[in-house]
Amino acid sequence: MEQYKQEFIEFMVDCKVLKFGDFTLKSGRKSPFFMNAGSYVTGAQLKKLGEYYAKAIYENFGIDFDVLFGPAYKGIPLSVATTIAFHDLYGKEIKYCSNRKEEKDHGDTGILLGSPIKSGDRVVIIEDVTTSGKSIEETFPIIKAQGDVEILGLMVSLNRMEKGKGDKSALDEIHEKYGFKASAIVSMEEVIEHLYNREYDGTIIIDDTLKAAIDTYYETYGVR
Repeated sequence: MEQYKQEFIEFMVDCKVLKFGDFTLKSGRKSPFFMNAGSYVTGAQLKKLGEYYAKAIYENFGIDFDVLFGPAYKGIPLSVATTIAFHDLYGKEIKYCSNRKEEKDHGDTGILLGSPIKSGDRVVIIEDVTTSGKSIEETFPIIKAQGDVEILGLMVSLNRMEKGKGDKSALDEIHEKYGFKASAIVSMEEVIEHLYNREYDGTIIIDDTLKAAIDTYYETYGVR
């Protein structure tokens, strides 16, 4: 596993973004783990988060793209932080763009924030996590309505590795439906590999009991 992935897993734990316990997801599933990017709240955290995203995007999509699109609302700070980090790390000026939940009819009108998207632009979408792919259903037509735009792919922070609407993972379903690559900085498989029965900051985060609960969850909702 790449060093930045190991560091990112520990970063999620430190920021209390990745938690373990007993959670009810929006889908109604009872999960032993939960990830909430809204828990990144400080300047230092957002700076580091942007760097991790930038490294993963560079690894998966290179630098030959024009716009980083972050769907409202959580995608807005993600896209801003990552465009800054991308410039600092790779010297490439990437524009950020996000959508509004409601179209504005005065002043700076329209549905988009940040840079306009125009024909010929190559776009990467950035999100925190996706379980059902619902946000992409809303985002895809907004981006494509801006002109002859190529969507290179989607980058999320965590691949939960569980079934979406069918028997495949949400990221695989997005790839099949829209034709672009859907990737994550890390997968839950990598999280487990890194944290299981390994002491971090004086604590075993994933012990045998928690590992058994995760295994049971994946017996019902997991994909291979």
